[in-house]
Amino acid sequence: MRNNTLGWRSPTVATRLVISTIALLFGLAALPAFGQGQGPVKITLDEAIQLALRHNHNLLAARTTIDQYKAMEVTANLRPNPALFTDWEYLPLGSPAHQRPDLYGGQTVGDYLKNNTEGDLGLSYLIERGKKRQARLQNAKDQTAVTTSLVSDNERTLTFQVATLFVNVQLAESTLELAKMDLKSFQQTVNISKVAYDAGGISEDDYLKIKLQLLQFQEDESQARLARVQALSDLRNQLGYESVPPNYDVAGLFEYQPIAVTMEDLQLKALQLRPDYRAAQQSVTAAQSGYRLAKAYGKQDLTVQGNYSHVNGINAATFYLSIPLAIFNRNQGEIARTGYVINQMQEQEKAADEQVMTDVNDAYQGLQQNQEIMQVYKSGYLDDAQKDRDIAEYAYRSGGVALLDFLDAERTYRAIELGYRQELASWLLAVEQLREAVGTRALP
Repeated sequence: MRNNTLGWRSPTVATRLVISTIALLFGLAALPAFGQGQGPVKITLDEAIQLALRHNHNLLAARTTIDQYKAMEVTANLRPNPALFTDWEYLPLGSPAHQRPDLYGGQTVGDYLKNNTEGDLGLSYLIERGKKRQARLQNAKDQTAVTTSLVSDNERTLTFQVATLFVNVQLAESTLELAKMDLKSFQQTVNISKVAYDAGGISEDDYLKIKLQLLQFQEDESQARLARVQALSDLRNQLGYESVPPNYDVAGLFEYQPIAVTMEDLQLKALQLRPDYRAAQQSVTAAQSGYRLAKAYGKQDLTVQGNYSHVNGINAATFYLSIPLAIFNRNQGEIARTGYVINQMQEQEKAADEQVMTDVNDAYQGLQQNQEIMQVYKSGYLDDAQKDRDIAEYAYRSGGVALLDFLDAERTYRAIELGYRQELASWLLAVEQLREAVGTRALP
């Protein structure tokens, strides 16, 4: 015997299933959001590029133009609609026949409608001549091809922008790392100088000069930290804010790896791969199909029409054919204009060819110049600057050199280290510039 004193009943299977589903949904909602409660998410350059290609809103907006032109292809391929018309004339108004026999001559309403009214029912259709529909469709497809290539060129540009911002983040983080190391190292020098000053080993003036120099290291570290935050923010803007968490970071090698390529191979590959050059070629094709479409519209269309008529009890059929006489308007102006458009697009294709060759040449020369500078740094200047600084610091602490000589060696070391990192970033950007100029990330 069940006790139902409180009105409670054991839940059915269906009820337990509903409760379990609700609990699962609340559990999923309680999970931490992407990147929350975890360490910083680190992305590589290739991952950053893929995120931008999927989430950059300007690019997503540009891609909709492809769908718009595909929809225009549907419109271009539509046939004209037939036209249906009807009329019924001389319908009686007024009193019915049984009340006004004089009005209808003694006829009933049905007899009057049959013998004294006129009705027409007709259907007309416009027959396009000159293969206008096929020409419209081909021109629409050519325009879609041009738009697709232009969107691909937007992707090429976005890829370069993302790579540039990625390198900026790497430079900012490398600069911050250098600033922290310099600050920590010089802080130790200040501490040692304080001990030497307290022991009477150096003058107060020397100690204050060293202590005041620490301010520059602190400012460098603060500026480097700000530059890193801003660089990450700029990169996130290109990736799409929703694609990465706020505490994301980048991962990748920030080092010099020489690239051996020839300009001739790069130019040949660029002419094969650059989407803007392909768009210029396709624009010539689109202009030619536009010219054929203009000529097709110069052909006059034929209208056919069939009518059924009922007049005074007689049934009749009528057929009509009509075509405009091409005496004045033969679409001459549009035919001439589209002919000039072909010449325009051909000139733009030549200009695009020259622009590709120029872009590759400039990027190649820039890469060679940056590689020469990197070779200079790698030839021993970095090691020499580090060694000179260490010797000067040791000599100063031992009393072998003056304070100003030590500070000068410190500044020289910092300048060379910072210059190397900046030149390294310039070299990486030169590589990305060359990739953009060729139109691919896979250099030969």
